[in-house]
Amino acid sequence: MIKYTPDHEWLDIDGDTATVGITHHAQDALGDVVFVDLPDVGKTFAQKDVAGVVESVKAAADVYMPVTGEITEVNEALRADPALANTDPLGAGWFFKVKLSNTAEIDALLDETAYAALAQ
Repeated sequence: MIKYTPDHEWLDIDGDTATVGITHHAQDALGDVVFVDLPDVGKTFAQKDVAGVVESVKAAADVYMPVTGEITEVNEALRADPALANTDPLGAGWFFKVKLSNTAEIDALLDETAYAALAQ
């Protein structure tokens, strides 16, 4: 199940784990991504905490934690090749995986239709 945040992150939810990245809209607004700061595995964040930073040739933007949980994995390939956030933001350009602490938070996230309306 894919969900979105108003801050332009996407989540691919599988059971109690979510893979998180930035949307096409976010990477398009940022331009060419040149650096990503990913959170530490094992660190716990509350929903809406800053979990990382993405920097482009135009700007830097915070990556917000879309749900409360613990980081279980980060995308080392993205750290090595930040351009993956541009070339495949919904696939190989994912940022981190999080073990959900409060699955009820998912209900407040946007579905694809609601996100598309927001991102226009």
